[in-house]
Amino acid sequence: MSVKLLLTTAAALLALPATVATPSFRNTGTLSGWDNILREHSGTVDQVTNVVYAGSTAIKVTQTYDPSYTGRYHAEVHRGTGYKRGETGFYGFAFRLSDTWEFSPAQSYNIGQFIADFGDTGCDDWMPSSMVWLYGDQFYSRVKYGSICDQHTTTYEDLATVTPGAWHRVEVQASWQSDATGYYKIWFDGVKVLEKLNIQTTIDDSRDFEWHMGLYANGWHDDGGMKGTQGFRQVWYDNLAIGTAFADADPAQFS
Repeated sequence: MSVKLLLTTAAALLALPATVATPSFRNTGTLSGWDNILREHSGTVDQVTNVVYAGSTAIKVTQTYDPSYTGRYHAEVHRGTGYKRGETGFYGFAFRLSDTWEFSPAQSYNIGQFIADFGDTGCDDWMPSSMVWLYGDQFYSRVKYGSICDQHTTTYEDLATVTPGAWHRVEVQASWQSDATGYYKIWFDGVKVLEKLNIQTTIDDSRDFEWHMGLYANGWHDDGGMKGTQGFRQVWYDNLAIGTAFADADPAQFS
């Protein structure tokens, strides 16, 4: 083989993606294909065509604060199979806050989570593990490990700044392990903002964790009331996907 051909072949190999991510579920901003849609209290979940990221549709979720209500504030779409311990997964979505989203005073607004029912354990009921949320104008995430009766959480703060009225892309890649062999990575608008290797990323239980996407105004419940003056919140979602991934799969495959 000639030197020129060797160099050409090497260049071609270097240009190939190092890994492949294969979507097992993809949603283009529609209400079809989900295993459940949750609208708590005055929450809404709708398919719309006037505000979209790509294509012709998006999912719009809203929540309205009620000072007389003591329950929770979910407005979400659910996929029953998010991950099990021992798996590797890749999760992508685009989201957009309303143009007038109020960031101050800061309060927590969850925009996506993995969760499983542990009501049979006597230690918890529906327990979320990894989550992504907003606190002020900052993007946060976390991992949870240990056991259902002895939970530990590591929070990753101030990963990116969120702009109201703008679409943002998020990709999460995780090796879901209850020992120190897992990893957890996040891309925000195509830039890797978090990479944690050789860590525990989930608790020591092998049941299915569901993937819930949408607005959960958890601060309203957890803080015992709303901070600020904006009691009506709106978020749009589009291009949602779950896939299997190995090493550093190209996040653009999920955008």
